[in-house]
This record gives sequence, structure tokens and C-alpha cells, in this order.
Amino acid sequence: MGAQTMITILKNNERMMGKRTKFKKTLGGYGKNRKTEYNFPKATPKQLREIRQKLKKENQILWIKILGITVIIIISLVWMFFAS
Repeated sequence: MGAQTMITILKNNERMMGKRTKFKKTLGGYGKNRKTEYNFPKATPKQLREIRQKLKKENQILWIKILGITVIIIISLVWMFFAS
């Protein structure tokens, strides 16, 4: 890649930067004073406990799957290494 090509790329990037900042200002959603409000429903301690248990179980199943796949891959790689 020549020096002139790099200079052209840098100039094009500078031109695009100008357009990006103008575009951000027109949307109006990027102001510092704008605060997002959320309306979360209230949860009882029992519901929170159930959610916590459900997430733990899902996470445990995920880790078992990852561990199983990893063991299968390692065993197959070792088998291929010693078979050849």
C-alpha cells in the first residue's frame, strides 16, 4: 500500500467523522441531560428466589454442556494424535 493511498484513506475518514457528528446532533437522543426512565414491576422475595434458582439451574446445565463438549473435543484430538 502506497503512501498516497494511506493519505487518501485518512482524508476520507476525516470527512466521514464530520458527517457522523452532525447526524448525532439531529437525532436528539444523545444529550447529556436526557435521562432514561424505566418502569420495572415490583417483585416479591419469593419471585426473586424462584428466578435466582432458575438462573442457577440454567447456568449449571450450560456449564455441563460446555464441559462435555470440551472433553469430547480433547479426547478426539488425543485419539487423532495417537492414531496417526
